[in-house]
Amino acid sequence: MALHFTREEFAARQAAAIAAMAGAGLDGLLMFRQESMYYLTGYDTFGYCFFQCLYLGADGRMVLLTRAPDLRQAQLTSTIGDIRIWVDREGATPEHELRGVLAELGAGGRALGIELEAYGLTGANWDRVRCGLDGFCRLKDASHLVSRLRVVKSPAELAYVRRAAALGDAALVEANRLATPGGDEGEILAAMQGAVFRGGGDYPGNSFIIGLGEGALLCCYFSGRRRLAASDQLMLEFAGVYRQYHSALMRTIVVGRPSPRQREMYAVCREALEGCIDAVRPGETMATVYDRHAAVFGRAGFGAHRLNACGYSLGTTYAPTWMDWPMFYRDNPIPMQAGMVLFLHMILMDSDNGYGMALGTTVTVTERGCGRLSQATLDLVVN
Repeated sequence: MALHFTREEFAARQAAAIAAMAGAGLDGLLMFRQESMYYLTGYDTFGYCFFQCLYLGADGRMVLLTRAPDLRQAQLTSTIGDIRIWVDREGATPEHELRGVLAELGAGGRALGIELEAYGLTGANWDRVRCGLDGFCRLKDASHLVSRLRVVKSPAELAYVRRAAALGDAALVEANRLATPGGDEGEILAAMQGAVFRGGGDYPGNSFIIGLGEGALLCCYFSGRRRLAASDQLMLEFAGVYRQYHSALMRTIVVGRPSPRQREMYAVCREALEGCIDAVRPGETMATVYDRHAAVFGRAGFGAHRLNACGYSLGTTYAPTWMDWPMFYRDNPIPMQAGMVLFLHMILMDSDNGYGMALGTTVTVTERGCGRLSQATLDLVVN
């Protein structure tokens, strides 16, 4: 077995999910989010790109319906004892096989939750499930049932997050070393990801984001490698990852002499980040942190250059993104709780002057407030 947590911890998580199901009036849960499967059983795979479903009943019975390539994957990495295989063939109907499994388990006529907000449930597969289970049971959207349990990390999970943070710091050291005039983006990315791998880490939930020059004003990965000029700016958003748990960082590195505008943008990002860190407290809402970020940028005259969100929860997530629920945005009423892991990013995009500036770090909510996970300095790096 390659379990990353004890069987007792998995059993406690499953019991909490069953209790949440009862509170929602559900007799069972159809999971299509790989994060949910990993959290409840340890099952670790990218096989969710095909039709795959884990069922958890109110009686605690679990059955995984998947493809043959993931049979041994589930046997090795998870606590799932009942694994059913649907066969790849022309005209395959895994939704009918799912109905058969549910009928065997006595789920007919029952109220079943389903994770509709899941990258493992494409529109085509949802149409299959909806039609295949029509008249058999009552389906109710339960996309966030397990996510709400995952948002507060156990001590064992926090140990993995702290290891991920150390790997992120190691990657930043490599970036700071190589982000010099003539430095190659490809070499920077290779060194950063290499630092994570050498430390025993994993691939991230999405690509490391890197952009120089005008690309420093972008927030998503784009292909094509370039070299840094004698006077340049390099934006990086990346994560240390350990046992699928993420700890993200965001930086803009200035190459050459920073302009007064860049120094001003950095100072405002630093002020906003420190204000948001101070606002992270148990019982405060996610909106409180967003409002602090927006107020700092607004007072400094940068309101038109900021984004409409300033971070999100982090945990164990799978491609295509490491972003987790919930997010920091206006009027979000979700309260912060001790044990949450949160990524705070302050981003400015001044297209008028061609400057980008970003500063971000991962924190954990404690009983008394907020603790930074990364040990890296927040100071502006100039090479």
